[in-house]
Amino acid sequence: MADPFAVAEPARADDAVMAPLIDEVEKQFATMFVNARNSIRARAAAIDPELPPMGFKVLTILSRSGPRQQGCLAEEMEVDKAMMSRTIKQLDRLGLVERSMDPSDGRALLVSMTVEARARFDANLASARRVLHDRLAEWEPGEVRRFTDLLARLNNSPL
Repeated sequence: MADPFAVAEPARADDAVMAPLIDEVEKQFATMFVNARNSIRARAAAIDPELPPMGFKVLTILSRSGPRQQGCLAEEMEVDKAMMSRTIKQLDRLGLVERSMDPSDGRALLVSMTVEARARFDANLASARRVLHDRLAEWEPGEVRRFTDLLARLNNSPL
């Protein structure tokens, strides 16, 4: 059976066939981004009703990387240091992060997740993974592999 996703030769974006297909891809991406934003809000609220999406993103980074300097978090998230400072203060007030002196730089503070935040975040992540698994479990294994390959190809293409 021929691969239904195979393309004999790449078409140009202004091609009469490709243009409406790319328009549909754009629509699907827009839908996916709205759904992702709503998911982040819901996941943040599940950790703490007062947790804003920005705070959830900080927790996500900390969960993957471990303790980080506040300035590094600001750079990674591409926000100014004042905004990151306000976010960290809010996370601290909610009991989700703690700050300690950086042993490698006595002038800097390290931000880390509290034990409680880690437990809530991990439970939240497990729930989100179950949702994704349940959605993709209905697909054929070849479809999941092809989807993965296409996403990787898109993610690895130059901007």
